[in-house]
Amino acid sequence: MIIERPGDSRGHATHGGWLDSHHTFSFGQYYDPQWMGFGPLRVINEDRVAGGGGFPPHSHANMEILSIVLDGALSHRDSAGGGGTIGRGEVQWMSAGHGVQHSEFNASPAEPVHFLQVWIQPDRVNAPPAYAQRAPQPGDDDGGWVLLASPDGAGGSIAIRQAARLYRVALAAGAAVHRELDSDRRYWLQVTRGTVSAADHPLRAGDALGFVDEGGPLHIEADTAAELLLFDLPR
Repeated sequence: MIIERPGDSRGHATHGGWLDSHHTFSFGQYYDPQWMGFGPLRVINEDRVAGGGGFPPHSHANMEILSIVLDGALSHRDSAGGGGTIGRGEVQWMSAGHGVQHSEFNASPAEPVHFLQVWIQPDRVNAPPAYAQRAPQPGDDDGGWVLLASPDGAGGSIAIRQAARLYRVALAAGAAVHRELDSDRRYWLQVTRGTVSAADHPLRAGDALGFVDEGGPLHIEADTAAELLLFDLPR
């Protein structure tokens, strides 16, 4: 089964003139019982934060939180001592564990930051909070799948507390890439930039496909320069 999630059907929220956010799954004031998550994947928020804006300190527990910067720069601080600034192509991981307070702000007083915030339910509860970043590596934009997060930190990826893997691929216009799907897993494909055809579905930035009980090759071809994320998730 292939599940379609057009970007223009997502939840939408604005706040205080500094935040514009699109919610793939139910979040905050946006509630849709048909979109409560996808396996352990609980949140994909596409956020644009104006210069000088950001999220003041707030608390989380028992959630794996990944921030993926698409443009601009994002700063993070948390009560467990984690913190840093990440730019385009970088990934930040905070495991909230038994409880942590953090804040996230646009690192620029003037330029916007555009990023995805992803929440994945962990495979354990009340672990100590943890934090890590992954910077872009040579070859990340060469048209192949890049492993950003995994359960074991393979290939320099961030080790997260769930049997899930997150891949990124950057494609030039006209380029194609394949991925073999395992019918015993589930997959979520999120387009973050450009336009592509995936599994014979035309997709643009913000659109997504979910794959359940689908095995065999997934073929993706870029119509324009494009970037995509693929979540490989347990059933």
